[in-house]
Formats: sequence, C-alpha cells, structure tokens
Amino acid sequence: MDQHQYMLEMIDIDKSFPGVHALDRAQFKLRPGTIHSLMGENGAGKSTLMKCLFGIYKKDSGTIRIDGKEVDFANPKHALDNGVAMVHQELNQVLHRNVMENVWLGRLPLKKYGLVDSKLMFAETMETFRDLEINISPTAIIGTLSVSQRQMVEIAKAVSYHAKILVLDEPTSSLTEKEVDHLFRIIRKLTVQGVGIIYISHRMDEILRISDDITVMRDGQWIATKPANELDTNELIRLMVNRDLTHRFPGKTNKPDGTMMSVSHLSGKYEPTFHDVSFTLRKGEILGVAGLMGSRRTELLNTIFGVFTKESGEIEVDGKVIDITSPEMAKRNGFALITEERRATGLFPLMNIYFNTIIANIGKYGKVILSQRKIASDTQSSIQSLKVKTASAKTAIRSLSGGNQQKVIIGRWLLTKPEILLLDEPTRGIDVGAKFEIYQLIINLANEGKGIVMVSSEMPELLGICDRILVMSNGRLAGIVERGKDFGGVAGEQEHILKLAGTYI
Repeated sequence: MDQHQYMLEMIDIDKSFPGVHALDRAQFKLRPGTIHSLMGENGAGKSTLMKCLFGIYKKDSGTIRIDGKEVDFANPKHALDNGVAMVHQELNQVLHRNVMENVWLGRLPLKKYGLVDSKLMFAETMETFRDLEINISPTAIIGTLSVSQRQMVEIAKAVSYHAKILVLDEPTSSLTEKEVDHLFRIIRKLTVQGVGIIYISHRMDEILRISDDITVMRDGQWIATKPANELDTNELIRLMVNRDLTHRFPGKTNKPDGTMMSVSHLSGKYEPTFHDVSFTLRKGEILGVAGLMGSRRTELLNTIFGVFTKESGEIEVDGKVIDITSPEMAKRNGFALITEERRATGLFPLMNIYFNTIIANIGKYGKVILSQRKIASDTQSSIQSLKVKTASAKTAIRSLSGGNQQKVIIGRWLLTKPEILLLDEPTRGIDVGAKFEIYQLIINLANEGKGIVMVSSEMPELLGICDRILVMSNGRLAGIVERGKDFGGVAGEQEHILKLAGTYI
C-alpha cells in the first residue's frame, strides 16, 4: 500500500522506563476512515504507544507522522489542537462538576469580561449529544452517573474536538451489549466522515466485528498487522501470547458445600438502589452476579461491604448475624472487596507497588515502626504469586498496565486473609492470558473454602467459572441460575439469564 494512504505512521518507536523497555521499535499505521484495532497482552505496550502519540509520554526515539508531516506532541493539549483525541481506559473526570463542564474542561467558552458562557456550553453539548444519540443531561453532576454513562461523556468530549484521529482505549469495558451497539454506530458514523479510529480492546469478538485492520503487539514489539477478515480468535490468541490457548477457562475443581453467608431481604438506603434481595453463599462457591446497566449489582456488593448504608435486611456469616456499617467492620469480619473502578476507588496512583500492596493490612506490620522486612517479603511474595510484570516493588503503580494494577489490588486484599471475596468486574480491561491467571486464582481460592461473589458484564466469564449465577434486574433479584440444570446447555443458560435480566425493565 502506498505510504500516502496512511493518515498516521508510527515508525520504530522506542520508550524505556527505569528497568523496563516498554516499546522496542514499535510500528503502527492508520488508514483514513478505518477502524484499526491494537491488541496484545497487558504489558505489551499498546497504551504506552498511544500515550507517546498523544503527548503523555515523550518517546525516546522513532518517528511519528500525520498526513506525511512529522509531529512530536509536547502534551495532550498540543495533540488535541492538532486533531488527535484519546479516550482513556481509566476515566479522569471532575466528579463534583456537571457533565458540560467536564466536556468543555480546559476550553470553557467565555463572554465579555471573562464570564463563562453557560448557554453556549449547554447548546453545544446538547448538539454533540444529539448527534451521538446520547441521552444524558448536560447539567447532571458527573459523579452521579454510572460508569458507562461517564464513559459515553468522555467519548462525546473527544468527538467534540472534531478530531481526525480518535484513540479509544478499552471503550466497552463497562458497557452493556446494547450500549456497545450504540458505540459502534457512533464509530461507524465517524469513519464515514473520514475519521481514523484506533481501537484498543481485549474483547476479541468485538475486535473481529468492528475492525478493518488489526495490529498485534507483544513485549513492546510489533508482531503483525493484518486485515480483520483474515483473522479469527485462535489466530489472534496465538499472535498475542505466542502459544495456543485452547481453553479460555481453567478446569472447575472447587466443590461448594454448606452455607457460609446468608443475605436476607437486604435493601439499600438511598435511591436509586436495590430492594429485598435474598441469597446464600456456600463455602467454596463462586457465585456470579449478572444484570444489565441499572440492575444495581455494584450497589449490592458495596452495601454488603459497608460502603453504602442498608435500609433493611440481615447478613449472616457462619450462623451469626453481623451488622456491617463500614468497610473496616467488613474487613474485620473476613470480607474483601475488589472495586469496579481501579483508578477512582482501587489505586493510590502516586504511590509505589509496596504501598498499594500493604495498605489494607498495614496494622500487621507494627504500631509505630513498620517492619520493612515483612513489608518487602509480603510484597515480593504477592508480585511473584500473581505474576505482576514490574521491574521492582518500588515502581510507581500508575506506570503498570491495567491488568498488572488489578493483580496488585487483588494481592493487597489477599494479604488480609479474607473468607468472603466480593469481586466487581475483576477482569475488566485484562487480556486473555492474564484473565486465565485470574480465573485460576479465583478457583484456587474457592478450593481453599473461600466464598466468592463476582459481578461481571461478560456472560462467557460468568458461565465459564461460576457455580450459580444470581441475576439482578432494575434493583431486584430476578432469579438464581444453577449451572448445568435443565437449560439445554450453555446457550440455553445464557438465553435464560438474559430473559431474567429484563424481567423488571
């Protein structure tokens, strides 16, 4: 293909961090009006390459050209001013401000005397939302929106810059199937206008459905670029991990037995919330929680863990009623919670891996002077057992890939030795190889007799490792599906779960 047919060329891009060669002569080329997906395991260098494009990182060497002209953006504003926009996997929004202020952040329209032109800002935001078929009020406080709504706001913000190159990093990680369809309509509309889309995702079915071209990276290097119609799932996995991965899920070896937790008629206090939910969790069981957007799955887990206040109902553990009014009380009663949003509620992004690993268990290391030897030992043990890719435990956690950040968070909570783990989207934004490791870890914990409650938006994941699946619909329990029971196989189970999920809509 003639090089002038590329709107973006990234050639021989190198980038190193202390102890890590993140990009090694990486390559990427984008044709106008196409969707070019970028794939690879966590730590492969996908996000690092795009951050070099967007001016977040300064490349060590290599060449970036847009429309044949060499560029080297000093910062994200420089990139935006030159028609390159990026929607990040981890949302970075001002939660106490409204939607339109977040959309116009850093470029607020002004009237005379330096006053903000709120009417113009509202009108322009509404116009963008109408064009993208987004039904969100510009005056809503962004912190009150769901994760998926906030993600759509970020996409609208990027589109509002009239960018000719748009980078989407894991844009569907918190979207329902219906919302994914909506996003894909937006993407296709943009490509018709000549916009080039760079699409980063671990969801292979989506990649094969939406892409024109696919580039695979491994260990910071370019591995292959091929038309999407020449690839299938097996070939993508082989290119990504350099081995055949014939089984997406480990073998189920846990054997649930006996009730360890009973939740009876539990309701959240503050609307919108869930109402009158009852279920049991068996010792050694992996209990999935399915549901569409607005089903209040996250609210359920947060209420059990004491983050949110309950209105009524009881939680019984090992036959004893416990009144959990705070996360600290939940922790003392053997609970752990892995939250849905790593950046907002899971990470201490300015701190290193040591800090992020031991913070939930800090009392164990001493009352006045902390035992550095014990901290170092526990952190190193966690890094090794969870296969965290890092040069050192002193590495800033924000420099790790999303999957490795998630492993650190899981390791943090395992150090508290919990009996019941509440997992909210535990594999969100994690590649296929790392997912398998997380699944094996969850099954191993169940084998040890731990109880697992796992929220997931990925149906194959729930069907792949769960023993039962609790289905939420609009804040109510619609049913509990026992795996392998009279639904005509996995397809029948999936259909039944989806029907239940729509019960109260």
